[in-house]
Amino acid sequence: MSGTEEKQPTRSGRPTSRDVARLAGVSHTAVSFVFNGRADGNLSPATQERIRQAAARLGYRPDPVARGLRSRRTAVIGLVTDEIASSPFAGRLLRGAMETAWDSEHLVLTVDSGGDPAKEDAAVAELLDRRVDGIIYAAMSLRRVRVPEGLHRTHSVLANCLPEDDSLPAVIPAERAGGRTAARLLLEEGHRRVAMIGGQDDIASVERLRGFRDALRAEGITVPKDWVLRTGGEISSGYEGATRILDGAPADRRPTGVFCYNDRVAAGVLHAATRLGIDVPADLSVVGYDDQEHMAAYLNPPLTTVALPHRAMGEAAARLLLDSIDTGRTPAATTRRIACPVISRASVGPVPTR
Repeated sequence: MSGTEEKQPTRSGRPTSRDVARLAGVSHTAVSFVFNGRADGNLSPATQERIRQAAARLGYRPDPVARGLRSRRTAVIGLVTDEIASSPFAGRLLRGAMETAWDSEHLVLTVDSGGDPAKEDAAVAELLDRRVDGIIYAAMSLRRVRVPEGLHRTHSVLANCLPEDDSLPAVIPAERAGGRTAARLLLEEGHRRVAMIGGQDDIASVERLRGFRDALRAEGITVPKDWVLRTGGEISSGYEGATRILDGAPADRRPTGVFCYNDRVAAGVLHAATRLGIDVPADLSVVGYDDQEHMAAYLNPPLTTVALPHRAMGEAAARLLLDSIDTGRTPAATTRRIACPVISRASVGPVPTR
């Protein structure tokens, strides 16, 4: 058989494992061993390499459907989330999950429910019908969630949310530790008169404030009640809160540092400071939270912030799910908290000396 003839695939046009076997001069079983992970101990390294070279020469790829039938897996995981389209953080979480899955030769099938419980149940049912190997359920704002019907019928992990019934493992930001980190950014620059602006009664607000107070308490500092302003999470919330504590107050009676619930609130604080003639960071240091893409780095001054680890959460949730699939064991319904790193820019400086 000539070299040209050896490279011809079967009539279907797609090269098969039997084509690879003929070109490599080995049995069909030997090719199966290589692409099913059973070659070590059954074939010499030289034979394995010859088979892989033949496969590359033919452009052969194992049939994922056939492989799935043999292993009872599809090499696909589902990801159901509430607001992919409208969240500035969804892309990071998705990239983390998808790249981790890809490294383990899995694809991610994503469904956006729009936060509709009926759509969530239907999405999970559809994914189960398609025999995905497991499902990640992700929320784009940290909260307790109703577990969609059907998640208990497969390997499942929650990302950036907690189950109301504590029945599934979850991966969330270490919010309280993030609040401590924010406080230390100010403490390390000598600030002792500090305020917190923004947030409501959600999990993130409560945990960030607890952590903030933890760090201050360790230094013997108490935040005055009227310097903790739960004004919400928008730019207007930051502007309103900063105006209330800064406007008209003598320099020695106002805070020198502000920790903001998120970067949008911080943007409002910076706007209020500019209007009041208060220089950041010479007169007032400002710390944000989130590291919101296309925003935090472009404020004036660029914002020092504590980043929400959405990409790392996606990676961790996918890894936990894939480990569960590989071992066949359901992971314990525990909560893993992912560290929130500091992104240092230009909005924090030493405490004013004048």
